[in-house]
Amino acid sequence: MKGRNVIIQLIILAAILVVVNLLSSKLYFRGDFTEDQRYTLSTATKDILEDLPEVVTVKAYFSEDLPTQLVSTRQDFEDLLLEYENRSGGYLVYEFLNPNENEQKEQEAQQAGVNPVMVNVREKDQMKQMRAYLGAIIQMGDRKEIIPLIQPGAAMEYALTTAIKKIAIADKPKIGLIQGHGEAPLEEMIELYQQLSVLYEIEPFTLSDSATVPQYYRSLAWINPKDTIPQADFAKLDKYLASGGTMFVAYSNLNGDLSQAYLSAANDIGVSSWLSRLGIQMGREFVVDAENAPVSVRQQMGQFTMNRQIAFPYFPIIKNFSEHPASKGLESIFLPFASTVSFTKTDTAFHSTNLLITSELSGLVSPPTTVDIQRQWTENDFQNSSLPVAMAVEGPLSGAASSKIVVVSNGQFIINGPQGQQQQLNADNVSFASNAIDWLSDDTGLIDLRTKGVTARPLVQLEDGTKELLKYGNVLLPILLLLIYAFVRKQRNNRKRQQWAAGNY
Repeated sequence: MKGRNVIIQLIILAAILVVVNLLSSKLYFRGDFTEDQRYTLSTATKDILEDLPEVVTVKAYFSEDLPTQLVSTRQDFEDLLLEYENRSGGYLVYEFLNPNENEQKEQEAQQAGVNPVMVNVREKDQMKQMRAYLGAIIQMGDRKEIIPLIQPGAAMEYALTTAIKKIAIADKPKIGLIQGHGEAPLEEMIELYQQLSVLYEIEPFTLSDSATVPQYYRSLAWINPKDTIPQADFAKLDKYLASGGTMFVAYSNLNGDLSQAYLSAANDIGVSSWLSRLGIQMGREFVVDAENAPVSVRQQMGQFTMNRQIAFPYFPIIKNFSEHPASKGLESIFLPFASTVSFTKTDTAFHSTNLLITSELSGLVSPPTTVDIQRQWTENDFQNSSLPVAMAVEGPLSGAASSKIVVVSNGQFIINGPQGQQQQLNADNVSFASNAIDWLSDDTGLIDLRTKGVTARPLVQLEDGTKELLKYGNVLLPILLLLIYAFVRKQRNNRKRQQWAAGNY
């Protein structure tokens, strides 16, 4: 009888396990205890998956027997695809292929656009190199996107969602990139283009070539103009804003030339005066900040030449942001040779937001001035606090209709440079410009996803007194705890001996 009960219990347990497995295959769930919720799908991803017009196919090309440091990447990507499949209601399907299985599959992966990367593998105390594949092809109908290398963490979701978004949008709205006045061409802003091309078609637009700004532009971007602008072009921009248009303006009204160690005001090309008519005032002094990016200086040390990092307050690192879609999720922005910006109109029809703000230890330096790399900066050089260097304004900027504009007091902060000399930008610089254009274009769907994931964790700056307290505390506190423990234990043992001597066992 007892054996029969055991068999019945085992059958019930097996049935429960089968039911749980069946439910788990239909109801996918995983906990996410990370600070930035990197393993939880963003609202943008959910919205995109729930609105897919047709089936999306994902072919993941991943090598088998990956080294330990890459195994989790494959597992995380597979978990992410399973979550996408469930959220899409069957409109996303995926498969994993091993290109290393044979030469034919390897050629198929490479022809599709996924190339191998060389990774180090340790076998029997020897370091070897392995051709590893960690890419994917996302396809919808005859449109496809390639992710040549899957990055771990939050970047994985961003890469996959933006790839899906690219192929899901048939007709992208247009963003006009103003040209014709010495502005940076599109090919010199490759990182910004890559982010914006997910949602928009970026089109160079010369004001002098058209009688008016076409209304089909979702927004205009004006980045780093250098040549004098005719009043007729400003009149076209005023008319565009008067019709409810929106603009992103990144302009430097100051010149910083490190090669000549000389800082000066820029030539008046008309942009500052035009912005002033809209109510936006650009300062004429260089912003300096105790929070800054250092410069590398060569120094001769005897027979050797060494590079030394020196603080350079003219290169502010902005870490203070207002609550606004354009600055959401940002951690730090590099904004060299910036000036202040402010809004002068008091009409309640306008709403202005200071997007980027310097630290509490900031200052202003009037041009012209020379740069002394060896200068020892002190707190007395930073007599200002929380200076705005970028702002957003909403309201009737030019006419009765409400429009929007974002102004940044530096035109170089999102420029990679000419081909062959391009430099990688600070990630948040590009995210801020993309977020701002999304907000101006009334499409904030990817902002949460674009800035998802921790990009920097700077050490907290401590006062000298706090440092000393922590240093000696780390040394003396353990000793003090041991002495207290020894004293308490000795007292307890003494009480026991007294009890034994009195015959209380």
